[in-house]
Amino acid sequence: MSGPVGRPKSGSKLLKAQEQTSFIEAPWENGFLVKRGEQVRFFRKWRSDISSLDRLIDFLKCAAWLVVSPRANWNSRDVNMNRSRLLQAALALIITLGGANGVRAETGQLRIAQQFGIAYLPLIVASEKGLIEEEAKALGIAPPKIEWLRLSGAAAMNEALISGGLDFATAGITPMILTWDKTRTTAKIIGVAALGSMANILTTNNPNIKTLADFTEKDRIALPSVKVGFQPIVLQMAADKAFGKYDKLDELTVSMPHPDATAQILSGHSEITAHFTSPPFSQQQLASGKVHQVLNSYDVLGGPHTFNVVYSTTKFVNDNPKTILAFVRGLDRANEWIKANPKDAAALYIKAEGSKLAPDFVESIIRDKDVNFTTAPEGAQKFADFEAKVGLIKQAPASWRDLFWSGLGEKPGS
Repeated sequence: MSGPVGRPKSGSKLLKAQEQTSFIEAPWENGFLVKRGEQVRFFRKWRSDISSLDRLIDFLKCAAWLVVSPRANWNSRDVNMNRSRLLQAALALIITLGGANGVRAETGQLRIAQQFGIAYLPLIVASEKGLIEEEAKALGIAPPKIEWLRLSGAAAMNEALISGGLDFATAGITPMILTWDKTRTTAKIIGVAALGSMANILTTNNPNIKTLADFTEKDRIALPSVKVGFQPIVLQMAADKAFGKYDKLDELTVSMPHPDATAQILSGHSEITAHFTSPPFSQQQLASGKVHQVLNSYDVLGGPHTFNVVYSTTKFVNDNPKTILAFVRGLDRANEWIKANPKDAAALYIKAEGSKLAPDFVESIIRDKDVNFTTAPEGAQKFADFEAKVGLIKQAPASWRDLFWSGLGEKPGS
């Protein structure tokens, strides 16, 4: 920090009341504290490179210096105020400064990207019913203007988020962990909430494929995003168990959105012979009778696990605590509504997605005992431990809580 700030330059408005004013020279880089009669005022230099929060922190340091430092030279002839009264005045000034400048206002907009599938139903419900905006109002902040976007795959999500094109990205929990590890010293990605737990299914239209060992170099496995997506990581976990080589099947995978991959695998006239997918696409394919199941992700993990998550940058989360809370509370309300109204939730999904699926079929997925819409993470530590084991991340977190916003810490997770 630089030395004491000098008196104002000639021509300054402060000099107009120089005789009635005591200029307090303190280790203050951004302005002057001025004593005028019984009032203490702060005159701030214009600085475009510091935030309101930084100014408040600097002022606190200055106030402490005024109270405890003998250099302040507060005596009865200069200032008719003892140190106790000075402290009261300084605190009042802090409050005034905070009221005038305020801690940084929370964002007025939210850019949320989602992918395809019923796993994103909580976001659809929250959007259609305005639940996030309602929770923002309840917390005393202006409802953010929300822009809902569509992207496919974790790679596209991460690129948009890190470049500043998104506020909330959505993807499988496994790619989120990869990004969390890679950005520890840069963008510092962190999970905001889980979207739910549900099994993913590896399907194939090749009758010769019964297990992973039956895949050949002629086969192609469609995934939303190769290597960094949820499905490829689970496929690697399965390959690690089956072959002792986690990346054995990587060369067979290709990136393709779920709707496109479903159309191609059902057509039977494509290089795509397998598809690692999620509800409702997995159920739709199996119901056609043209494909069969090769493996279930719950079997690979040994039980239920979080499928998709919402994540952001640590800076955005820290800068907008009430917005984050409003968002998670909005999702919680959406999940409660889905569980209480599965039929209506199915109808809402079909309308929002323009889906041609039968309402009863979608409702059956929502009612499935293996589908659980919740913001609490499940199985996150297992994924992180595997990724650390095979060197996909440098070090596993000590707890699943390290991967997520602190507000989720009270939820029952794993």
